[in-house]
Amino acid sequence: MPAADPIQPLVDELLNSRKYRALNLPAETVRDLLEQELPRHRSGKDALKAVRHKLHTIVAPYLGDPDYDQVAVDLRVASTAGSDALRAACAEVLAAHASTHERLAVLDEFYPHLFAVTGQPRSILDLACGLNPFAWPWMGLPTSTNYHAYDIHAPRVAAINAFFETQGLAPLAEVRDVLVRPPEIDADVAFLFKEAHRMEERQRGCSRGFWRALNVHWLLVSLPAESLSGKFQLADRQRALVQQAIGGAGWPITELVFGSEIVFCIEKRP
Repeated sequence: MPAADPIQPLVDELLNSRKYRALNLPAETVRDLLEQELPRHRSGKDALKAVRHKLHTIVAPYLGDPDYDQVAVDLRVASTAGSDALRAACAEVLAAHASTHERLAVLDEFYPHLFAVTGQPRSILDLACGLNPFAWPWMGLPTSTNYHAYDIHAPRVAAINAFFETQGLAPLAEVRDVLVRPPEIDADVAFLFKEAHRMEERQRGCSRGFWRALNVHWLLVSLPAESLSGKFQLADRQRALVQQAIGGAGWPITELVFGSEIVFCIEKRP
């Protein structure tokens, strides 16, 4: 008989806890965190405490979330009421999360400026996407675009796919921990918006291998230029993160600034 898996009971304990049960988090995320933390702690209790802390950072409930069942209903109705109604409904969804709320003021110029650098993408990987796919009405892309969105929050992914279908897009959103299993799909552009610094908190130095694993022409990494409170300027720290992740790869970077957000447009291949 195969040996029992000592980690699985801990995975089950965390996934079935009251705090995380409804999120349907992927087991691969919890297992990855446990495999990192168990060797670092003298007791399983201390390791679980560390994993819970990291899960809190990854899931980021403090940044806000809408009612995803209601989102699916509201956007289905708005999609039949014209472009203005759709944008208004999507803006309300985007306003629920701190990272996308900050971008609302610049949405009209955000994607046109990005795609002026990359060219119009035919395929997109939206990595650790959060609510970003609900900005689709501002992207100016055709419904033939293959838009692959990845997130660990199952209710969010279900709402994204429901929204994609109302827009004539293929429902390509997927529950996946991209840090554990980077997508192997070849794509024109990958979005990694306001997540790289949180991934580094989860696993120091992970960006270098993760970014290299992506089969994309352009990797668009956005990072906050200041803290949520506005008290601390972070631009130099974020540039250092990007340079360390790129290492000696020699990928050209075009830097764009939108308010308190910096986007590093990294060309991985000509």
